[in-house]
Parts: sequence; structure tokens; C-alpha cells
Amino acid sequence: MTAPLNFIVVSPHFPPNFEPFTLRLHETGFRTLGIGDCPYDQLSPSLKTALTEYYRVDDMEDYNQMYKAVAYFAFKYGKIDRLESHNEYWLLQDAKLRTDFNIPGYKNADVDVIKYKSKMKEVFVKNGIPAAKGQLVKDKEQTEQFISQVGYPVIIKPDSGVGASDTYKVNNQTELEAFFTKKRSGVDYFLEEYLEGEIVTFDGLTDQDGKVVFYSSMVYGQPALETVLDACNMYFYEAREIPADLKELGLKSVAAFKITERFFHFEFFRTKDKKLYALELNCRPPGGPSIDLMNHAHQIDLFKAYAVLVKENHFIYGNDCPYNSVYVSRRKGPEYLHSVADVKTKYAAELKDYQEVPAGFADIMGDIGFIFNTKTVEQLKEISAYVHASKQ
Repeated sequence: MTAPLNFIVVSPHFPPNFEPFTLRLHETGFRTLGIGDCPYDQLSPSLKTALTEYYRVDDMEDYNQMYKAVAYFAFKYGKIDRLESHNEYWLLQDAKLRTDFNIPGYKNADVDVIKYKSKMKEVFVKNGIPAAKGQLVKDKEQTEQFISQVGYPVIIKPDSGVGASDTYKVNNQTELEAFFTKKRSGVDYFLEEYLEGEIVTFDGLTDQDGKVVFYSSMVYGQPALETVLDACNMYFYEAREIPADLKELGLKSVAAFKITERFFHFEFFRTKDKKLYALELNCRPPGGPSIDLMNHAHQIDLFKAYAVLVKENHFIYGNDCPYNSVYVSRRKGPEYLHSVADVKTKYAAELKDYQEVPAGFADIMGDIGFIFNTKTVEQLKEISAYVHASKQ
């Protein structure tokens, strides 16, 4: 009898909607070994059942503690076959642990181009993929030189950052001066021209040979940065139809970055003249409820598909997408014209999920969220308008 593969799941408890990764790995026959900072008795019952063993550390930022945890598992269970968090925050640490223990997957030498926005830009440009103009800036003088070339507004964000955190839209010299009074010391910032249009994504999963086995696309009602700055309601959706130019550019981007056995999340800007420009790559599943949207839209279980892919290197589903799946959020505070009960009653046939969002994600994802499936984009926009309708 073949021994089970050893899969270390980093932070199996957080975010909570990623718990199914561990559950499906267990169901598929992996020996699932968890490392996290959550006390064992606070893990969900299903996670306790799915984990072969759990090693609690006091501080996941402390590499020595993480190293000792992996060393313990390697000593007890033998060769570690995979280590993964699916979380951009731990991307560098995951790579370091894989390097130190010779675990398959991205290692120290591989991560610069998938972690640093300046390196990503170089890959896009080198491979003939249109991209927003950008530059790594070290000081105010370099910043002003770049702005003199592209004009205001510009986007300023950490060269290595997660989501819209510590990201600024700077519209004029006054706002630029304000940025330099609050910028974090010791952080390298990446400056990018502001493109007006809508963000669309090319998301998916590759097998161990780098072949794209699943792909999809999300469309945002407005960029995440705008949602944070305006503290507004938002919606985004998994689209049934992927434009041919987006698919072509997305597949070209996956090949350019040589992505293997990983989820990917490419962001593009679709400008008013319908042109596409690459913004960045996140070499992980898209955040928030995105996998939920993919599962609802495609009528599949990506958590299970990933587990089987790692074990057997094949994808168990096709790429049909019978629905648009839309996430519609609400904030605490505003008075809405229609109650939650009204929404659930009126769109009972389309409603697939209702979620209360953890506080750490509420700035972007809203305080509550609905997921609906629709056949048309017009219908999802109608539902979003109904959910967001205000009494004022």
C-alpha cells in the first residue's frame, strides 16, 4: 500500500472560507499537517477531523518557529511533498520553507517576479504584453520625474503588497506632499499611471506541467481601491463569457510567468477604447468569496479539483460556465430601501449564499454579502441595484 502524501497546510483556519482546501485534501487521501497560530480547541470541528496533526506556533511571523514546525513534521512523517498557504501574505515565507526543506513548488529563487510589482512589470514588457506604465521610486525626486512623464493622477503602492492595502490615488501636488508625510519608512513604493476603465481578471489553475486546466474571469463594479476610499457598496461577478482578447492575453501572461501547479489571478484594465493593459499578477486564488463565485458559476468544486490535481496531475472538470455569479455587498450604517428579508424573498431562486464578513475584510468586502447566480449581466446589475437601493 502506497503511503499518503504529506501536505503541510499553512494557516488552515484563516481565511475561514479556505478551510475546504484542507477538507478536500484529507478526503483525497493526503496526510494533512497544519501549522497555525490559532489554539487547537478554537479550530472548527470539521478542520480538526480533516487534520492528521496540528502544530500551533505563537507567532507565524517568526521564521524559527515555522522552521521548527516543518522540521517536526518531516522527522515524524518523512518527506514533505507539498507546503502551501494559498495566501499572498505568506508567499515569501512559504518559498523559504520549501527551499530549506527541498519541498516541490516555488522557492526563494522563483518568487521575485511573482511578489514584486516592479519585477512583474519587467516580465509583461519583455513578453510584449501591454501594461500600465510604472516605475519603482526611491524618493520624492524620482516620483516627481515619473509624474512629469505621465501626469496626474497616479497610483502609489508598495512594491510588495497585498490587495489595496497602503495604496494611494494621488491627484495633485498637494496630495503627493501629503503622501510623503505618511509613507512608511523602509518600504519601496511602486508608482503607476492611472488608467480609467474597468478592472477585469484572468484567473485559473495550472497543472504540474504549466498547462492551464481551468480559467475564468471576474469583472468589478469598481476597483477595490475606490471601494476602500469611498467606503461604498460594491459588486463584482464571475462572468459567463470571456472576451477572446482577454483569454489570449491571459494565457500569454500565464506562459510568460511559467506558473505551475498554482492558482493565478491576473488583473487587467479595460480602457474606454476597449484596449487591455496588464496591471499585476497575484500567484494565488483571488481573494474574498471569489472561489465561491467560481464554484457557483461553473457548478464545480475547485477545492476538490485542486486536491486531485496535486495528487494525480489532472483536472476533473471541464470549463463550462452556465451562470454569472455575482457578489453584492452592503455596509453597516446606510438605510437601505429593501431589507435583507426582502432581498432573500424577491430573489430566492437566484440567491446562493448570504455571508457576514469578518471585520478584517469588511473595508473591501462590505459587512454583509449576497451571492446570486444569473444567466445575464443585465439581471445581475438589476439585482445589485435592488440590494444597494437607499432610502436617501
